[in-house]
Amino acid sequence: MSAPAPQTRDAGQRFLFIDALKALGSQFIVLHHLAFYGPMSDWTHRIAPGLVEWLSRDARMAVQVFLVVAGFLAARTLAPDGVLRTTTPIRALWQRYVRIGLPYLAALVVAMLCTELARLWMDHDTIAEPPTAWQFLAHALMIQSLIGVDSLSAGVWYVAIDLQLFALLLLLLWAVRAAVPDREGWRPRAARLGVTLVVLASFFHFNRDAEWDNWAFYFFGAYGLGAITAWASAPGRAETARWLWWGVVMAAMLALAVDYRERLLLALVVASLLAWSLRGGWLYRWPDSRLLAYLGRISYSVFLLNFPVALVVNAWFTRYASPDPVVQTLGVVVAWVACNVAGALFHHGVEQPLSRLGRGRR
Repeated sequence: MSAPAPQTRDAGQRFLFIDALKALGSQFIVLHHLAFYGPMSDWTHRIAPGLVEWLSRDARMAVQVFLVVAGFLAARTLAPDGVLRTTTPIRALWQRYVRIGLPYLAALVVAMLCTELARLWMDHDTIAEPPTAWQFLAHALMIQSLIGVDSLSAGVWYVAIDLQLFALLLLLLWAVRAAVPDREGWRPRAARLGVTLVVLASFFHFNRDAEWDNWAFYFFGAYGLGAITAWASAPGRAETARWLWWGVVMAAMLALAVDYRERLLLALVVASLLAWSLRGGWLYRWPDSRLLAYLGRISYSVFLLNFPVALVVNAWFTRYASPDPVVQTLGVVVAWVACNVAGALFHHGVEQPLSRLGRGRR
C-alpha cells in the first residue's frame, strides 16, 4: 500500500526492514479488502467466521505502518538534519504528486475498466456507478474525500492523505527555515519542536474526532512520529533529539490512557521498531528475504490494483463458479494471488516508468 518513497541520500541502499514492513502491511490491506468487499467472502465466512471478521474489521489498521514509514522516509528526504534542504518547496510537492499521482491515475483507469467488466457478470453493491468526468477530476486533484465525491476504488483515499501529509510536513519545515535565524542549531531544534506540537495536537484532539479523518491532521500523529524517529534515532544525533523522541513516546502513552486507540498503539510500536532498527544498524540488512523485499517494492502497485482485480475475480466466481463455500473460498485465494501478480505487472510496466518523471535531480 505504501506510496513510493522520495529519493534520499540512501537511494542506492535498500531498507530491508522497511521493505518487510511494507510487504506485510500491503498483504493485510489486500486481505482486508477481500474480506470486506464482494460476495466470495460471505461464503468464506461460513468456513472461518472469526478470521473473516478480524480481517474485515481490524486488518485495515495496517495503514498505520505506512503512515509511520512514510513520515520516516519523508523526513530523511526533505530534512535529514532537521533543516529543509530544498529551496523550491512547490517543486518538491509537485514532484511528489507526479511520483504517486501518475500511477494512481493510471490505476483509476484500470479500476473503471474492471468495474465495467465486473458489471457484466455480477449485480452487487460493491460495483460503483459509471463515473462522471467531475468524479474523475476530483480524484485527479485528490480532493474526492474532502468534497464528498464517491470513490472510484477502495482505499484510494490514502493517496490523497499521503500527499496532504507530505505537504503539511513540507510547510512546517519551510516555515521554520523562513522564520528562524540560522545560528547555533536553532533551526533543526525549532523544526523538531514544530512537528512535535502538531503531532501532539493530533494525538490529543484531531485523531480523536472522526470528523477530521479526511484531513492530514487526523493522521499526522503517526506520520510525524515517523519523522521524529528519523531525526532522533540515527547514530550521532544530538541528545536533545533523542530526549524529544522519548517525550513524544510518553505523550503517546498518555494519549492512549486518555483515549485508547489500537491504531495509535500500532503506530507507536512501528516507530519504536524503526528506531531500534536504525540505532542497531539492521534497518538495512534484516530480514534478508528476496520475497519480502520484492513484495515491499511492489506494495504501492498492489495497493492501487487490488480492489479492481478482486472485484473482477468476485464477479467471475459469482457468475460461473459453484455456490459452494469451498469453491468460493478458493476464489478468495485466486483473487489474492491475482492482486499480487497484477501489482507486479503494473509496478514494472506502469509505476516505475511514470514515477521516474517525479524524481527530479538528486
